[in-house]
Amino acid sequence: MNLWKSSAEKLHQTKYLALMAAMIALKTVLSMYYIPVSENLRVSISFLIVALEASIVGPAAGIVSGAVTDLVSFVLFPDGAFFFGYTITAMLGELIYALFLYQKKITWQRLFLSKLLNNYLVNVLLGSLWSAILYSKGYYWYLARSAVKNTILLPFEVLALAALFKLLLPVLQKRGWIMKQS
Repeated sequence: MNLWKSSAEKLHQTKYLALMAAMIALKTVLSMYYIPVSENLRVSISFLIVALEASIVGPAAGIVSGAVTDLVSFVLFPDGAFFFGYTITAMLGELIYALFLYQKKITWQRLFLSKLLNNYLVNVLLGSLWSAILYSKGYYWYLARSAVKNTILLPFEVLALAALFKLLLPVLQKRGWIMKQS
């Protein structure tokens, strides 16, 4: 429960609100740059910013940021009709990263498990459900395509997360944004 309380307190601190605003802007811009794989299936690097932000602000603030990012992205760059399922997806993605990385030692195992859950729970299971609802094709059709894409990308995404945190950890620790890694 302490994780939730300390994260919620960040929503009242100017430096964290400013950081979240910058992260929301960055996630919104990065979401516009992707490699299309097929209908509603994309490869993007925005997950790096989501994980980074979640490791700094935690679950409560992360959920708020995920929701705001989805809404701002839709308002600025609408791509079809608004669908609340994608807002839930953005919130859940931040939550998962926060539960594994916020106020914890950042290890390969934590990075792998957080990305694994995001890929399969959020992207494959929920993403396929949202696609089936929106595009009226079979759930299993979307599930199979998404599972293949997310399985292929998983090792590369974990390596990208590890490289990002290895590069930024000294700065984040010095600023007091991430706990000291012993």
